[in-house]
Amino acid sequence: MGISVVTTVIPGVRQEKEENMYQFFVEPEQIQGNRAIIRGNDVNHIKNVLRMKPGEELSVSNGVDGKEYRCGIETLSEEEIVCELRFIKEEGVELPSKIYLFQGLPKADKMELIIQKAVELGIYEIIPVSCARAVVKLDEKKAKTKTARWQGIAQAAAKQSRRGIIPKVKEVMNFKEAVNYSKCAEVRMIPYELAEDMERTRELIGGLKPGEDIAIFIGPEGGFAGEEVETAVKEGIKPITLGRRILRTETAGMAVLSMIMYHLEQ
Repeated sequence: MGISVVTTVIPGVRQEKEENMYQFFVEPEQIQGNRAIIRGNDVNHIKNVLRMKPGEELSVSNGVDGKEYRCGIETLSEEEIVCELRFIKEEGVELPSKIYLFQGLPKADKMELIIQKAVELGIYEIIPVSCARAVVKLDEKKAKTKTARWQGIAQAAAKQSRRGIIPKVKEVMNFKEAVNYSKCAEVRMIPYELAEDMERTRELIGGLKPGEDIAIFIGPEGGFAGEEVETAVKEGIKPITLGRRILRTETAGMAVLSMIMYHLEQ
C-alpha cells in the first residue's frame, strides 16, 4: 500500500486540528513503509500524560529530511507505539537557507534561552564560541556536559515549534576554529557595536537569496575583542550594525535571526 503525499482528509478517520497536533521525533529507520514506531521517553508521555488512544492522530518527523509524517496510532505498549502513516507533508516548515549561529559563551543560563529562541526562529546549527572577553570558561569535561544539555533544549524547542529537523548544537570552539568552520556559509556577518552604516546592513540582509547558507557571529557580554573583529574581517566576514542601541548578547542574535527569517520566509 503506497503513501500519498497530500494533505486530504481520509474518510472515516478523525483529523486533529493543526494547532492541537502533537509532534514527536524518531530516528529515520523508525519510519519504514507505511508504519512509524515511537520509542523511548515519548512512549510514557503519549500514553500516561497525553493519554492518547488508538485512532488518534499525531505528527512524526525524523529530524533530517524536514518532512512531516502524519500518523494514526495503531497500538500502544510499554516499549513502543506503532502508528500508521496517513500522509506526508512534503513542503515542511524549514527556511530555504541554513543559518548558523556562532554564539559567544554568555553567563549563567542565558545560552539555554538563546538556543530555545534560535530554534524557534529557524536556526540550522548553533556553535558555542569561547571568545577573549567571555566570562565563562569551560574545560573539556564541562563543555561536553553543557553541550549534551544544550542539545536536549534544542530538541525540546524543535518539538514545541514543530520544526522538521532538530538543529545541532556543536561542541565549543575557540574563535579561530569558529571562523574556519563558518567558511561553509556563502554569507557571513558579525554585528559589532562600533560598526556604522545601517544602509549596508539593510543591503546585506535584503540581498540574501533562498538557498544561501548564512553565518552569524554574536559576541558574549563583553563583546568581541578588536583583534577578533579584525580577524573576522580579514577572513571575509562582513561587520554590520544593529542600530544605535547596545543590545544584550541574548537579544542581538534574536534580532538578526528575526530579520533574516522575515526576509527568507516563503
